[in-house]
Amino acid sequence: MKTLKLGIADDHELFRKGFISMLSSVPDFEFILEAANGQELLDRLPGHTPDIVFMDLQMPVMDGIQATEAAFERFPNIKVIVVSMYNEDRFVIHMLEKGVQGYLLKDTSPDEVEKAIRRVDEEGFYYNDFVSKAMHRKMVTRQINKHPFFPNACNVALSSREKEVLQLICDGLSTTEISDKLFISIRTVEGHRLRVLEKTGTKSTAAAVAFAYKNQLL
Repeated sequence: MKTLKLGIADDHELFRKGFISMLSSVPDFEFILEAANGQELLDRLPGHTPDIVFMDLQMPVMDGIQATEAAFERFPNIKVIVVSMYNEDRFVIHMLEKGVQGYLLKDTSPDEVEKAIRRVDEEGFYYNDFVSKAMHRKMVTRQINKHPFFPNACNVALSSREKEVLQLICDGLSTTEISDKLFISIRTVEGHRLRVLEKTGTKSTAAAVAFAYKNQLL
C-alpha cells in the first residue's frame, strides 16, 4: 500500500495537533512535517517534502498565500490544500488562481478531508460544492459586470467532447467515473484531459478547471 506523506502549516497548535491526530489513524497517511507559520514550513520542506501540505491562510511571520507561492516555486511537485476559516469567495478564487489543489473550511468533516486527500493524490485536485459554488458566483459576477478575470485571457477552442470531459471534471467526477458515464476508456479520458491542459496552457487539472470558469469555456 502506498503511503501518502502529509504536512501541515497552522499557527494554532491545538488545531494542528488535533488535525494530525485525526488523520494519523488512517493506515496509509503519514505526517512528516508540521509548522507554525509559512517560513517554518519552507525551512523544513527541503528535508521533509510531503506529497500534500495543508495550509492555513492567516499565520504570523509568513502567511499561507506567500508560503504557497514559494512552495510551488521551489517544489513544483508539491500539492497544497488550503484549510481555513475564511469562507469568502475572494479567498477561494485567489488561492485557486495561485494553483492550490483544494480549499476546505476548518469545520469540514474528517470523512471529507480524507476524500480530499485521496482525490488530490489520484486526480490532482478536489473541488467540493463550496468551492464550485464560489467559482460559479464569480463567473456570474463577471457576466454582470463584463469584467474579465484577467485582461489578457486568450480565446481557447475546445471540442465538444473536451468540454464535456472538462465539465464532468468540474462536477467532481473521477477519471474512472467519467469513463463509465461517457462509455469511453480511461485512456481516452486522459487524452482529452491532456489536450485541455495543452489548449489552456495550464500545468494541472486544477488550474485548467479554474481557467475554464474564469474564461467561460463551459
